[in-house]
Amino acid sequence: MDVIERIKDQLGSHSIVLYMKGTPDFPQCGFSAQTVQILKDCGVQFMYINIFEDLEVREALKEYSNWPTYPQLYINAELVGGCDIIMDLHSKGELKEMLEKV
Repeated sequence: MDVIERIKDQLGSHSIVLYMKGTPDFPQCGFSAQTVQILKDCGVQFMYINIFEDLEVREALKEYSNWPTYPQLYINAELVGGCDIIMDLHSKGELKEMLEKV
C-alpha cells in the first residue's frame, strides 16, 4: 500500500482524525496541544497520527491536503484545518456542531 492509500485508509476508518506532532498525552508542539485540548473540551474521541513516527505520511499529507503545517484535523475524511481554524470554529461554537454530526 502506498502512502496516499494509507492516508485514505486512515481517514476512511475513523470519523475524526488528527495528524499531530506527538500524542494527545504528550504533544510535542503548542499547536498540537491546543487542538487536543479543544477536542477534549468538545468531549469527542478521535484517532491521532503522530507525524514524527511516520515521516512518509508527514511529507505526503502536505501534498494530499494542500496544507503545509501541523496539526491537521479531519472530520469525515475532509480537512477542517489547523490549530488557528480549529480555535476559531471552537470559539464560535461551530466546531462542536460539526463534531456532533459525526
